[in-house]
Amino acid sequence: MKAYVFPGQGAQFSGMGKDLYDQHDWAKELFAQANEIMGFSISDIMFSGSDEDLRRTDITQPAVFIHSVAVAMSLGDAFQPDMVAGHSLGEFSALTAAGVLSFQDGLRLVRARANAMQKCCEKVPGTMAAIINLADDKIEEICNSLNEKGMVIVPANFNSPGQVVISGSKEAIEAACPLMLEAGAKRALPLTVGGAFHSPLMTPAKEELEEAINNTTFNTPRCPIYQNVDALPYTDPEAIKKNLVAQLNSPVRWTKSVINMINDGAEEFTECGPGTVLTGLISRIKKSLG
Repeated sequence: MKAYVFPGQGAQFSGMGKDLYDQHDWAKELFAQANEIMGFSISDIMFSGSDEDLRRTDITQPAVFIHSVAVAMSLGDAFQPDMVAGHSLGEFSALTAAGVLSFQDGLRLVRARANAMQKCCEKVPGTMAAIINLADDKIEEICNSLNEKGMVIVPANFNSPGQVVISGSKEAIEAACPLMLEAGAKRALPLTVGGAFHSPLMTPAKEELEEAINNTTFNTPRCPIYQNVDALPYTDPEAIKKNLVAQLNSPVRWTKSVINMINDGAEEFTECGPGTVLTGLISRIKKSLG
């Protein structure tokens, strides 16, 4: 069985999508639609923007979404998924590729999500850090100990065995990294990101996103989508909507999602989008299964 996976924020790079734009008339039309919906030329930023431009949440998320959907479209009739999944933002790309959302509606929702999250980032500055080779329960224990001291910090992305990303206030991340190293982590790497994604600091964005989602038509997907909040497959549009809203301040359970896809018959994974981050994570997850 074939599984297609879609990356999230952090996979972006300057020049993304330019090759598709140059090669295909349908891609030129797709980018023209994207520019119209966004109200500015996001294609110019994707093709030649600075790293600083592409790190802005309100730019990064639409850009990665547009590129990921374009990559799936470029596969043509070869795109025959038995299941799909997306990492954080990538859920919107996966839903669009699976026919749940039109490209236009998908991009409008991503724009609404990104703008709401950008407001949270500006209101309460936060950040994230990757913790390498430390048990999940130990990471949760350290985060809980800092929360008890009035800080805000949580495990945000369970990416693969031995790789968990934590998210929270800058103060909490700065306090957590040395504690993670003392507890035995091989590395504790602060990430260059726009905010504390998938943490309680994103809660104010949920109401705004929920309204946009409830005003959008969701179709039944052509195949199950494994969603981040609980790593389970869904085909019911109403359940998918609720999970998308909950995802904003819930952890991304990517390791469990991939394991469930494998257990349900996935033999071939194809990454649609900029970079190969998910391909690397999936390789580590498969290796952990023996």
